[in-house]
Amino acid sequence: MSASKVVGMAAVLRGKVRSVVSLSRGLSTQQQPGSLESPPGSQLPAETERRHRKDPRGCSVLLFPGQGSQFVGMGRGLTKYPNVKEMFSAAQNILGYDLLSLCLEGPEEELLKTVHCQPAVFVTSLAAVEKLQHENPKAIETCVAAAGFSVGEFAALVFAGAMTFSEALYAVKVRAEAMQEASELVPSGMLSVIGRPQAQYKYACLQAKEHCKSLGIQEPVCSVANYLFPDGRVIAGHQQALDFLQQNSQRLQFLRTKPLPVSGAFHTKLMASATEPLREVLRQVEVRRPEISVYSNVDGKRYMSESHMRRQLVRQLVSPVKWEQTLHEIYERTQGESFPQTYEVGPGKQLGATLQKCNRKASQSYSYVDVITH
Repeated sequence: MSASKVVGMAAVLRGKVRSVVSLSRGLSTQQQPGSLESPPGSQLPAETERRHRKDPRGCSVLLFPGQGSQFVGMGRGLTKYPNVKEMFSAAQNILGYDLLSLCLEGPEEELLKTVHCQPAVFVTSLAAVEKLQHENPKAIETCVAAAGFSVGEFAALVFAGAMTFSEALYAVKVRAEAMQEASELVPSGMLSVIGRPQAQYKYACLQAKEHCKSLGIQEPVCSVANYLFPDGRVIAGHQQALDFLQQNSQRLQFLRTKPLPVSGAFHTKLMASATEPLREVLRQVEVRRPEISVYSNVDGKRYMSESHMRRQLVRQLVSPVKWEQTLHEIYERTQGESFPQTYEVGPGKQLGATLQKCNRKASQSYSYVDVITH
């Protein structure tokens, strides 16, 4: 998507916007200057705007999943909770298709597409926050930190009051379309790798790139895209490089390799063409400093300012997701200090499994907010 197209769409959205996530601390309903406008029919209830700043002492952390956690049927039963129907209705106006139907009924091959999957995970995750707010409001009231994996970072920022729902969803839409287009430029993908303690991932990637050069590929890409947990990585790049890693996995000290069902090499240099559309749309949306700590995938550190958020969200596209480092930053404790309650809000339980591998004690206070109501 061209920058002019981004600006044009942003102009259509200019005016009042309501965020989601009805939080019990009292919400501001005043229009903020310079905010974008939802398309007709996409406004949400006035009581669901933004949280006031709160006492940083608290006892809960929210984790938001990313692409790959989606499944057909997610969101079933969530529409009975406050604001969720309005969220999906707003999403239909912004996206131009029925997202709720796609989440509930599929088809799976459509839900798997990057352009559909990222908005679906984003909206379903914030719908799960509404469920948590309804069933356990204290978890929301006492939340002191949030983090999101890849596209989940946008949901974390909405929850933290840094972006409105409609603006963030539009940015996710632009991001997903740009990443899909970048994925189609060269055959590429992502490979989940569990390695032995002696595995050298950078050296393995270097060997894979040399193999690609022998095949005539100029400037091959192969690098760690996700740091998940000790000895758990996702490597992404040219498809020929990933094939090499699988074929030589035993020699490279890999215990297990598994291709991921994604369309491209996310969080590598192969996403470079997607950065400008996202940078342009982030110039158009209003971004505020988060009201709680939100941690960046790029370096595992807290966001410090509006300009910092804009820079890091763009850098994230071509940088590895440092999730393991983020979890260490959130859960670092002195000996004997208790851990906060952790809630995974969104489809899947992958972040909980990762937390268990990174910090077993912290994972003992983990809960999953189911996105299906049985």
